[in-house]
Amino acid sequence: MSPTRLLQYFEQISEAPDPMPRLRQFILDLAVRGKLVEQDPGDEPASELLKRIEADKNRLAKDGVINTPKAMTSFDQTEGLFDLPGSWQWIRLAEVGSVVGGGTPPSKDSACFTEGGKGVAWLTPADLGRQKCLLVSHGERDLTEKGVASSSAQLMPAGSVLFTSRAPIGYTAIAANEISTNQGFKSVVPFVMESNRYIAVYFRAFATWIDGKASGTTFKEVSGKIVANLPFPLPTLAEQHRIVAKVDELMALCDELEAAQAKRERRRDRLVAATLHGLNNGDENAEPGTRATFEGSARFYCNHLPRLTTRPEHIRQLRQTILNLALRGKLIPQDPNDEPIAVLLKRVAQEKERRIEEGNGNRRHWVPPKIDASTLPSLPGSWRWVRVQDVVCVVTVGHVGPTANRYKNNGIPFLRSQNVRPNRFEPIGLAFIDEVFHAELRKSELSGGDVVIVRSGNVGVSCVVPDWLGRANCADLVIVKGPIGIDSRFLCYYLNSITDSRIQAGKVGIALSHFNTKSVAFLAVPLPPLAEQQRIVAKVDELLALCDELESRLTTTATTRRQLREAVLHEALEGDS
Repeated sequence: MSPTRLLQYFEQISEAPDPMPRLRQFILDLAVRGKLVEQDPGDEPASELLKRIEADKNRLAKDGVINTPKAMTSFDQTEGLFDLPGSWQWIRLAEVGSVVGGGTPPSKDSACFTEGGKGVAWLTPADLGRQKCLLVSHGERDLTEKGVASSSAQLMPAGSVLFTSRAPIGYTAIAANEISTNQGFKSVVPFVMESNRYIAVYFRAFATWIDGKASGTTFKEVSGKIVANLPFPLPTLAEQHRIVAKVDELMALCDELEAAQAKRERRRDRLVAATLHGLNNGDENAEPGTRATFEGSARFYCNHLPRLTTRPEHIRQLRQTILNLALRGKLIPQDPNDEPIAVLLKRVAQEKERRIEEGNGNRRHWVPPKIDASTLPSLPGSWRWVRVQDVVCVVTVGHVGPTANRYKNNGIPFLRSQNVRPNRFEPIGLAFIDEVFHAELRKSELSGGDVVIVRSGNVGVSCVVPDWLGRANCADLVIVKGPIGIDSRFLCYYLNSITDSRIQAGKVGIALSHFNTKSVAFLAVPLPPLAEQQRIVAKVDELLALCDELESRLTTTATTRRQLREAVLHEALEGDS
């Protein structure tokens, strides 16, 4: 397969999620099936190479380089994993090289180890995990002569193919010098050293399949016996060299494609970030050319929406921007005919007093510091910054203490943190308590329209208690009871918007530490006229539904592209090269 044809395949599969690992595996699969390069009828057949392998194996055993190999039954060609070119042959891996394990000296004896490069080269799987190159010379530590003598580690010649057989399975390298390993390897010392690069290609191609043959409970491991008996597709030696050269060429091409793709994604991410920044921070009144205008950023984003929402994180950023705009009065126009805020707040104070007199509230109020609007985002002239406690009946907390032994199969719904999702009540996992326990927890009794806020775990996440839930109670959640001058959904959107922005900035542990009723009661919240709150909520619901649809399309598209990719690659592997 030529690089040009590979690029043709790449155009069909590159839009699927994580295309490059799959493309690299595709190249390796073609290589070991004899479909990556053309066969040359002038090459000697694999049967002739087997004679040379046998002769070299006997010579190495006679010279003491390897242990005398055990006799093996011939591989039945009908048991091959797939069809091979006529000049190839299925054999067992142990027929091309000696399978060698490793060992570790007593780990607490420091005299067994020395700094890497200063003793007998010795590798662990972790050393290969840090390796970028195919050739490896030393690990982080070497063995001393004492370490070699007190372990089962065997010294292998330069050119040996190293393969990790546990923790994890599949790392592959070639020894640049004499080397040993710990017991996490099943390496191969080729009888014909010229085959070592092709054997490495084989291990890389079959790594996942080999992993499937592993066993173990604490960790998976593939045994030396399994490795020795692995089916091995043997091409002629000349074709092995051509395959290795082509794999190197195409892997380098993959590196270039991956770097170009990453560069495109970085540019797209910067463009998305800049556009959303313009939406969030652009000045509606700015002169063209001075700074990003809100209208310009909005127009650009809408015109290029498909190109700016290609990954789930782009949709998440869009959701956050929608909330930011909504809660700063930039999502819908203001209506001068709406009830003034001063009138609303006066009406709220009267309603709170009435509820207190009816026994549905209390007069306990903390005295917060005065709101400094200069430290907060600017709001439309008809809005005002207020404290949460100014526009609700009560801020309290749910039941603190053990409850599991009081749960029932049915009864009064009892909310816990797992039932609270951003802007959404999650009924799965809902617990229940009986009337007696509910009566004991009068302070944490819930009604439809109350807002509950998580104060441990997903700190700050909130949702509205749905009306259909009826009478309910809750565990250790902050409860905002009886919103009066503020729409419950508007408050919930605001709480979740600031929670998400703090999470993304990595500030939750600081900004929301000691999360309690007082911190919620004192929280500054933007307050539009009540009618505008309701219009904002309706528009946010509409736009977030659009985000859900975009996200669903992304998932469907990704699945379709993944299926297309696998179909294309399967056809390429199973069809003619």
